[in-house]
Amino acid sequence: MVRVLGAVRAAVAPLALATLVALAGVVLGRVYAGGLLAWLVVGAGVGAVLVSVAARRLPSWLVAPLSVAALAGWTAWSLRVSADAAGLTAPLVEVAADAARNGIPRLLTAMIPVEPAPDTVLVPLVAAWLAGLAGAEVGLRAGRLLLGYLPPALLYAGALYVVGPNADPAIWPTVAFAAVAAVGLAVPGGRAARSGPDPTAGLAPGVRAAVRVRLAATTAAGVAVVVGLAALLGPAVAGRVEGRPVDPRRYVEPPQVESLDENPLIRISGWALNPQQRLLEVSTRRDGAAPAPGPSAGPDGDGPEGDPAAGGGDPGRSPRIRLAVLSDYDGVTWRVGATYRNAGRILPETPTAPGATVETVRQEITVADLTGRLLPAVATPREVSGARVAYDPRTGTLIRPEGLTPGLRYTVTSAAERPDNNLLAAADVPAGDAVARVLRVADGVPEPLRRLAAQLAEDNGAPYARAAAIEQFLAEHYRVVADAPSGHAYPNLEFFLFGPRNGGGQRGTSEQFAAAFAVLGRLTGLPTRVVVGFTSPGDGPVRAADAYAWPEVLFSGVGWVPFDPLPRPDEQPRPVEEDFRPPQEEPPPSEAPEPTPEPTESAPPVAAPARPAEPAGVATPVLVGGGVAGLLLLAGAAFVALAWLRRSRSRARLFAGDPGSRVSGAWREVTDALRLAGRPVGGDLAATEVAARARAALAEARAEASPPGNRRDLLAGPGAPEPDVAELAALLNQLAFAPGTTTADQAERAAAVAAGYTAALRAARPWWRRLLWSAHPGPLRWPR
Repeated sequence: MVRVLGAVRAAVAPLALATLVALAGVVLGRVYAGGLLAWLVVGAGVGAVLVSVAARRLPSWLVAPLSVAALAGWTAWSLRVSADAAGLTAPLVEVAADAARNGIPRLLTAMIPVEPAPDTVLVPLVAAWLAGLAGAEVGLRAGRLLLGYLPPALLYAGALYVVGPNADPAIWPTVAFAAVAAVGLAVPGGRAARSGPDPTAGLAPGVRAAVRVRLAATTAAGVAVVVGLAALLGPAVAGRVEGRPVDPRRYVEPPQVESLDENPLIRISGWALNPQQRLLEVSTRRDGAAPAPGPSAGPDGDGPEGDPAAGGGDPGRSPRIRLAVLSDYDGVTWRVGATYRNAGRILPETPTAPGATVETVRQEITVADLTGRLLPAVATPREVSGARVAYDPRTGTLIRPEGLTPGLRYTVTSAAERPDNNLLAAADVPAGDAVARVLRVADGVPEPLRRLAAQLAEDNGAPYARAAAIEQFLAEHYRVVADAPSGHAYPNLEFFLFGPRNGGGQRGTSEQFAAAFAVLGRLTGLPTRVVVGFTSPGDGPVRAADAYAWPEVLFSGVGWVPFDPLPRPDEQPRPVEEDFRPPQEEPPPSEAPEPTPEPTESAPPVAAPARPAEPAGVATPVLVGGGVAGLLLLAGAAFVALAWLRRSRSRARLFAGDPGSRVSGAWREVTDALRLAGRPVGGDLAATEVAARARAALAEARAEASPPGNRRDLLAGPGAPEPDVAELAALLNQLAFAPGTTTADQAERAAAVAAGYTAALRAARPWWRRLLWSAHPGPLRWPR
């Protein structure tokens, strides 16, 4: 019985350490789909502690290699399991290499709930094993259990930080963490037995008494420090309980679309001129109920129920395939403006409108000549296999961060939703900040457009009646042609609506029809957006002639409802002058300039986490040194992570994107360097004024860092050419006043000037400021 009790007591401390690591996995698993991540972390914690317990009779220096070998085996098995769960069929070596390169950025950019794939489980898995190993060696082998709690506690705090505001407060796991730690300390067997005799046994009585008094005084001082810190920090910590935690995901840029995909509406005219170009190959399988009957929604009885853009009322008709949803319009260009997050196979569900009919559509799509990053799919996708995707739940659209390639094959299962058309006639439209984005009308609206919108809304008070009136007006008065020039800025739409028939007006592609409907709808108070996609043959090729753009209107309680403003086949349009007479203005058509998007930042490879050093013995100085080394290791890891994020941001600014965005990024590097040097510049200064201040700041920094007798040499520089920020300012002015004229050579020169100036300014700082320069978190959170 005594042996059994002794064994139970001896097992308390290892169980406590393994449980603390497992609780960190439970906390982190709240933002993962399913429980796979939590079980893998539990296995890592238990495995690390068991290896240390099994090797307790071996020398301490031998434990780390054994534990790392066990970690490699557990990691390989876990990556295989998570790859199978995520449907990845690549070889294990390739999967592991990809997870090691992209584990951290994908974890911080993944959509919640995060799918437990190899690249999202590798970092938590390795961190849990290392925390269990360090805690077991310090707490069990060295007998310093309280100090051994530090690695699991740091792991738990890191899990809370990664979760941030994306889950409910972890109250019960935190209470359990404190309770388990207390039990491990309270049970006598939880403390390592003292293997040696009393260290004061051989001392003289006077010396022994002095040593004991010193130990008692040290213990009392430690207790006083802990109580004092608790009294000082307790109110501040309690005041932060109700605060919203920081989301670390905001420091990492999610995948971005390229300029080609930011405004895919301009591709409609190009596709119309090459109608036989094969873009996709589609195979469709459908199952679901037919829509409930309801009143027609279109001008001729062909509304959303019979509209192929909405999925069609005919169960045999395949719904349209969406490519992009454009919600932002500045009077010149419609833009996607979506925020894409890395997602797994299972995508988060969005609520369906009351009374809507939902049909499951499964399509296998093979990419042919379609380019860009936008991934076509029937709305609304629920599951994607065969391709790694990023998803925007607000618009229900997908991108493939690596870009589309010929032969790419993927399968999408979508929930095609058809609204209850019985609700449309009496439905209202939402208003307020939540829909301000799709109600915004940019400045500079031509007066004829305002007059036409007012005329169409004059006799149609209900929102749906206004939308139907706009749809009918466009369908009855305009023609669809394939050779119409691209453009949907205000001047283009004015010429499309009111230009003379014999001069190229009143004709266009679906680009002009959809854009005109969306603008007129917003002028009448309707929240609108433009969708670009393709008609689906069900099975067979999707060609360029199938490309199509259509508008959608948001109705309260119904959702987004598509409209079809294109003229009906075999109907001749009536002259606009029969129903509307604008002022005699016939502006020539103008081409809308292509947008200049922000650069796409790509996450560079990330190094695998380093292994912490293990204590070599059980002596107190070695233990203290091990604890200090652990803290230094954590600080070094934070330093390396911040430096990596800073370097990634700088490389993306200087070398990613078009020449214009690289010049802008070089200028932001210079202004960030001035701010790091304690000489920030205001946003109200001209570029030339900032360049002058930058030169003065560099001269002053060199002067402050040089001895009095050598100040002239430092002001002149160490023989290297002076970085000329004025040249960079000239390039920035060229970009502002002559967009599109910046060349790649000029962008490279801008990057060189920015890098040279930043290096020179950093070199003039004291050594300890130069050391902290690369890891300062300011540029990651300063406004861009």
